[in-house]
Amino acid sequence: MTPELMEQGAEALQHHAEIEAAQKDSSGGSASFGRLVHGLTPDFTTGVALYVDDVTVSFDGFKALNRLSLMIKVGELRCIIGPNGAGKTTMMDCITGKTRPDAGTVSFGQNIDLLRLRENEIAAVGIGRKFQKPTVFEQLSVFENLELALKADKRARTSLFSRLSGTQLDRIAEVLTLIHLLPSAQRQAGLLSHGQKQWLEIGMLLMQDPKLLLLDEPVAGMTDEETERTAELFLSLEGQHSLVVVEHDMHFVDQLTEGKKTVTVLHEGSVLAEGLLSDVQSNERVVEVYLGR
Repeated sequence: MTPELMEQGAEALQHHAEIEAAQKDSSGGSASFGRLVHGLTPDFTTGVALYVDDVTVSFDGFKALNRLSLMIKVGELRCIIGPNGAGKTTMMDCITGKTRPDAGTVSFGQNIDLLRLRENEIAAVGIGRKFQKPTVFEQLSVFENLELALKADKRARTSLFSRLSGTQLDRIAEVLTLIHLLPSAQRQAGLLSHGQKQWLEIGMLLMQDPKLLLLDEPVAGMTDEETERTAELFLSLEGQHSLVVVEHDMHFVDQLTEGKKTVTVLHEGSVLAEGLLSDVQSNERVVEVYLGR
């Protein structure tokens, strides 16, 4: 969930009981988008969505990332694995503007230098991130969570309480169906299961039509059935979006890669191995890192 959406959600909760007043207030206190580079569109003509080149991040002398380089193609679904402390979360932090690297470059398409943008601006150009723990607005309904996430209007109160167009209603229904929550549209989000909350947050990202999705351990805590459905969801998004999935569940990774997609293994802030899942699983260096031999 983006910082802007979290701020807007807090506003929405605060004013949820004051619908009439909120509707009349057209100047409401939403976050400023004054610095957004309106109309900036990533150039994907080379077929590459994300470039991470020679990125280093140090914390008190410890290198969380050590000259990390990787490339994600447009429409690609890339799984990234690695032991704890390998640098997976720090990599996502650099891509989304939460952490500034000491060296290196991070580019979205050929033309957008992500290191020059703030977190909300990075979200606005088409990068969505899902953290390990679902962060939905539990006091709102499933429908209201998706409504809040609509890209068309960034003002939380307007987004929640104005009349939706037919196109917007169709889009919400489409996403509800995609994330298996159409029957629960009017249910309070706090009453959903853990897996359903994960799906709802993914749906909130999809409402903003991201070109690149960063998904951090999306099936942690899910049942086997929920994990299976999540794999189906991600596979249906492949091609329409670029997806980077950080995951420890090798069965889930196997479902996503289908024996033919690239898997990247990180270790000590660098790429240790890259290739088909079967290849990296048989790589002696990867086995040594995972088994501690």
